[in-house]
Amino acid sequence: MTKSPFSLEATDGKARAGRLRTAHGEVPTPIFMPVGTYGTVKAMTPDELERLGARIVLGNTFHLWLRPGLDVVGKHGGLHRLMSWEHPILTDSGGFQVFSLSSLRKLTEEGVVFRSPIDGSERHLTPEESMRIQAVLASDVAMAFDHLPAGDAPADVHDEAMARTTRWAARCLTVPPAPGQLRFGIVQGGTDLARRRRHMAEITAVEADGRRFDGFALGGFSVGEPIPAMHAALEAIACELPDGRARYLMGVGTPNDLLVGIGAGVDMFDCVMPTRDARNGRLYTSRGPVVISHARHRDDTGPVDPACACETCRRYSRAYLRHLAQCKEILFSRLATLHNLSYYLSLVRGARRAIFERRFAEYAETVRRGWANEAEAD
Repeated sequence: MTKSPFSLEATDGKARAGRLRTAHGEVPTPIFMPVGTYGTVKAMTPDELERLGARIVLGNTFHLWLRPGLDVVGKHGGLHRLMSWEHPILTDSGGFQVFSLSSLRKLTEEGVVFRSPIDGSERHLTPEESMRIQAVLASDVAMAFDHLPAGDAPADVHDEAMARTTRWAARCLTVPPAPGQLRFGIVQGGTDLARRRRHMAEITAVEADGRRFDGFALGGFSVGEPIPAMHAALEAIACELPDGRARYLMGVGTPNDLLVGIGAGVDMFDCVMPTRDARNGRLYTSRGPVVISHARHRDDTGPVDPACACETCRRYSRAYLRHLAQCKEILFSRLATLHNLSYYLSLVRGARRAIFERRFAEYAETVRRGWANEAEAD
């Protein structure tokens, strides 16, 4: 096996600080990846993301396959040029759509037949096709195509999904990657620790045509299972993934989920929450979440978060942001998204510093205590 692109730089208990080397630069971990499903992080320009400290973003294979299509992406030489982003990109394989578009798909051993949510056309997505698409996208990290069941699915459904994900993982590795492209395998199993460990052993051992995975992800979390059960499983399982490979927790989650995951040994995260919540008026702060539509903010001349150095907090008041939100001004989505991403990226940067200083537990507890000051119900 070739040398791992991930190097470990510091540990504090289970928490890790490391560095992932990719074709478009190094990614310091732990890291949060803003979600750019369609080749854009909603409301943000690439320059703004860069200034916020984003070093890797996520794109979605299934949606980019439908729009703008591989011919358009291919004419740009890949997703980086299309979206004018010079840093690393990770692409999800389309496996999440097996779960989220269950009413529009037929699942077989060969792959998945989807009805396009755009025009109703029939689309066939197999492990091989997913990897071929990701090679055209030329992402820095391509995820294996997996079968993602609901968190509360019956035991036999989880077992079937795990077995199919293992078989599909081997098929994924038979497809040549884009130059320099890394590939991560995905571990399923729900919150049952025995299943997770069994599937972890299978996925970490998968090899085809002399190729193995460069990193591993925990999939199938935050898809309907109780949050305490998810956290308990994370704390038990994440640290058992291979030490010398990057560990990625897919689609999770809240700021507290990130702290739990980092404390459990996770290196990489993504979630739509900071961008989606921003557009819906929920802003994350060092004192807890703020719902900007609440009447209490109508004449508040202070910033969203006095402890935040982002442009939104430096220049604009809560009253102004509430006014923009109520008038449905586009500027609100931009300013709110900028703030929430700044908060998430600052949170993981602070965690990274704390790991080097061997005070991560203290850091996490201090952050959590701060949230109690101003947590607002929706």
